[in-house]
Amino acid sequence: MPSYKAPVEDVKFLLNDVFHFDRYNNLPGFADAAQDVREAILDEAAKFAEEVVQPLNRIGDLEGCTRHDDGRVTTPKGFKDAFKQLGEGGWLGLVGPAEYGGQGLPVTLGQSVAEFMMGANMAFSMYSGLTQGAMAALLVHGSPEQKQKFIPNMIAGKWSGTMNLTEPHCGTDLGLMRTKAVKQADGSYKITGTKIFISGGEQDLTENIVHLVLARIEGAPAGIKGVSLFVVPKVSINADGSLGARNGVSCGSIEHKMGIHGNSTCVMNFDNSTGWLVGEENKGMNAMFVMMNEARLGVGMQGLAQSEVAYQNAVAYAKDRLQGRSLTGAKAPEKPADPIIVHPDIRRALMSMRAFNEAARALVVWTSLKSDVAHRSDDAKERQSADDHMGLLTPVIKGVLTDVGFANTVAAQQVFGGHGYIAEWGMEQFVRDARIAMIYEGANGIQGLDLVGRKLPKDGGRAAMGFFAEVAAFAKDNAGDDMKPYVAPLSTALGHLQQATGWLMQNGLAKPDNAGAASTDYMHLFGLVVLAYMWAKMARVANDKIAAGDNSDYIKAKLVTGRFFMERMLPETATHLARIQSGAATLMELPAEVF
Repeated sequence: MPSYKAPVEDVKFLLNDVFHFDRYNNLPGFADAAQDVREAILDEAAKFAEEVVQPLNRIGDLEGCTRHDDGRVTTPKGFKDAFKQLGEGGWLGLVGPAEYGGQGLPVTLGQSVAEFMMGANMAFSMYSGLTQGAMAALLVHGSPEQKQKFIPNMIAGKWSGTMNLTEPHCGTDLGLMRTKAVKQADGSYKITGTKIFISGGEQDLTENIVHLVLARIEGAPAGIKGVSLFVVPKVSINADGSLGARNGVSCGSIEHKMGIHGNSTCVMNFDNSTGWLVGEENKGMNAMFVMMNEARLGVGMQGLAQSEVAYQNAVAYAKDRLQGRSLTGAKAPEKPADPIIVHPDIRRALMSMRAFNEAARALVVWTSLKSDVAHRSDDAKERQSADDHMGLLTPVIKGVLTDVGFANTVAAQQVFGGHGYIAEWGMEQFVRDARIAMIYEGANGIQGLDLVGRKLPKDGGRAAMGFFAEVAAFAKDNAGDDMKPYVAPLSTALGHLQQATGWLMQNGLAKPDNAGAASTDYMHLFGLVVLAYMWAKMARVANDKIAAGDNSDYIKAKLVTGRFFMERMLPETATHLARIQSGAATLMELPAEVF
């Protein structure tokens, strides 16, 4: 049976030493998360993830969710009690505003806790993740009455949240949606339509479900410009806050999926259901993007979390499994064979996973801090810079972390050989669960297009130029011999990224197919550079600690793992650059009928 241990030490290293969490104490909520407090929170979150949530992972996969004839859905054994503990323990309100019953702590801390939950049980964590996203959208765009009506109960874990975008005939192109909204005399709307792929759309964990639904008001403009957002509770809410009659919302069926069986992915039918407008008419995407961006960062975290848990189990197996002898002589002569961790190719797989995981975690923490700055700073320039960072890196985090995260679960499965293909070892579940993260919340091809077509040219390329300048300045300021193994490869890779960006500026506008053909490679090239930058920042701290007398295995391992990334993984930037510069000719030349 697989196991999981939350990477608490790594998170503490990032928060305390790499990104200097306490330097942000001028922002609201940070002073309440002093080092002893946040470390206690991380320790307790790890305990909850390891002891309560992780044991349900295999159960959820085997049992799945069940839809009954009356439309009710029951979740796997143990999920309901665990979700109750999640609410009672204050985990859903960790970063929620104090005025609605939350603790008001930084998003950065909440994201680290979320990784623990995702690594322990991805399907279970989705119920709380979608609830957090729905709260975020309501906090930004909801009316004061809507916030007071919904958010306290969501923070308490009594109610959950969902997002309803996709319909049977349209996926990413939401302008094609048909769900309609008819305004009523009391200001409410009657919502009618069908949504598919709705995570947590119906379940028995909470007494109410707060659905955020995209729909088109009668007479609204065609396309995406005529879409509005509505809040539609599963159960109507009386004036005194108590629950009333069931709303016209029902689960038509549960999707039979490749993975994440413990999460109820539903076809949702809205039959003249009552909802209320969130934000302005025909501005639904503005409100939903708050939730979608939050969800995309969360999905990127899912890629990291599945990569981490798969890595941990692959390491344990590699240390225990005996097969063959080391190429340099027996390492366990008293045993019939050596453990497979002595073999270079097994090391290659494990080191690749480890090098990605640690850099990806740093990237998520760094970006979470930017989110806190964007939402909490009173300095307009700081907020703008943080917003630039979030916009630029959200598609990179979603696309790269889920692509590589899935590949790493496959690599971890390979370490197990035949046992990796057998369900009882748990590795094939990690592969199946991780696969969805590349698809939902905008398939990864869309993330590449978003990066190249929208985020890169936005504001005259201000965000990208700011990133390039920051990395170049770091390399210049850390040119000493101790940093050469990290800074020299980083500078080379940055040069490749800048060349690719220049090529796109010259060739993408005149011939849009060039931009489309380059988008995925550009996204991964960008991802490699930003992960290398994270390794360089961690190496700087590790070198300083060693100079100050810290010779711990943890710190020395940071430097070795960082060098591995620079030597064995970062050179792929040259390949991505070559593909980008080859253009779109061979991709687009064959007529469709030849395929």
